Amino acid sequence: MIAALASLCLACCASKKQAASSENAQNVIVKPGIEVLRDSGFECLKGKRVGLVTNPSGIDRHFNSTIDILFNAPEVNLVALYGPEHGVRGDVYAGGHVEDYTDAATGLPVYSLYGAHRKPTPEMLSGIDVMVYDIQDVGARSYTFISTLGLVMRTCAETGVKVIVLDRPNPLSGNKVEGCYVEPGYFSFVSQFKIPYVYGLTVGELASLVNEEGLNWDQKGDQPHLKCELEVIPMSGWRRDMVYADTKLPWVLPSPNIPSIQSAMSYAAAGLCGEIYGFLQIGVGYTIPFEVFAAEWIDPDALKAKLDSYDIPGTSFRVIYYKPMSGAMAGKLLKGVQYCFTDYAKANVTMTQFYVMSAIAELYPEHKAFESCTKLGLFDKVCGTDCVRKVFQGSYNISELEKLWMKDVPEFKEISKKYYLYE
Repeated sequence: MIAALASLCLACCASKKQAASSENAQNVIVKPGIEVLRDSGFECLKGKRVGLVTNPSGIDRHFNSTIDILFNAPEVNLVALYGPEHGVRGDVYAGGHVEDYTDAATGLPVYSLYGAHRKPTPEMLSGIDVMVYDIQDVGARSYTFISTLGLVMRTCAETGVKVIVLDRPNPLSGNKVEGCYVEPGYFSFVSQFKIPYVYGLTVGELASLVNEEGLNWDQKGDQPHLKCELEVIPMSGWRRDMVYADTKLPWVLPSPNIPSIQSAMSYAAAGLCGEIYGFLQIGVGYTIPFEVFAAEWIDPDALKAKLDSYDIPGTSFRVIYYKPMSGAMAGKLLKGVQYCFTDYAKANVTMTQFYVMSAIAELYPEHKAFESCTKLGLFDKVCGTDCVRKVFQGSYNISELEKLWMKDVPEFKEISKKYYLYE
């Protein structure tokens, strides 16, 4: 029943933005980079020894894996696979180390980029002329696949291997840009680049930006700016105002906790909150990851009323009760709110979690996010700074926080326009 109500809520709360762009896109066919590459007869790969960084989200519209497409193409000599977090076949859970092995389906070696090495070694690239990257992104800086891409590009720059990115849609659209830059001392695998938390670029556009503006902003900030030979195979038919549903492309979960288009769009709205250890449950371990904020001690009607009083642009809330099926709160009845973007164009996606933190601070002072929790290092890493926590902590003033959180957006929008591949 809860799951049915949740689905009904999400269906009823489709944004005006999505509805309008869907109407305009009805007759538009969006082809991801892999299909455009295939239509070209794999021209840029002919005569090359090819490596591939991918996972189960690398597919065409008929669910054919990019691995199989390249392996079975007579024009392509695919010689090695490279596994990011969760592995090439998606068989490693969040945070689990990926090991080197031989892929049973193709007999190709699979090198781990989320185990002993995050950055490929020159030995891993031995015998490779070109490295292809094809993974579905979620448009948020902390999602580790773009960090893997950046480190692959750096090693390829050092070894003279060309990089080809097969472009895919940004599920948040190409217009959403939110969050501050990563600051010195806070660069990490979940904050690899000096970009806003939500960056409004496709993965191909992002690759071009970091290649030209600075391939890696590393933890020490002292690595030289290296540029790889980069080619992006753009999509056809995609526009900046499209969210993923507008593309009519199938969704295959790029990681275990992003099972649907909705969870991809919700990741940026609740994921930061989820890094505050022991604070709120955000639906991971239940059927609607990143779509709820709940705890045993919450009065859900009171929380909904408080959030409604804020009159948050483009966002509505409903009361929810549920029992997670896994995780620390498995089997416990949790109470809280589920949020829906009723006007996605107006919604400030990432601010959703900060409004919830503010409401909790007002209703339950003993449960304030940062005062009641001690493990805050990962929150700061994902935010790319400790200033977010320090400014918000104590007062939980939304206006003050939003000024800090959005301060770098205008500059980044201006910089990133140079790398737009789509209108």
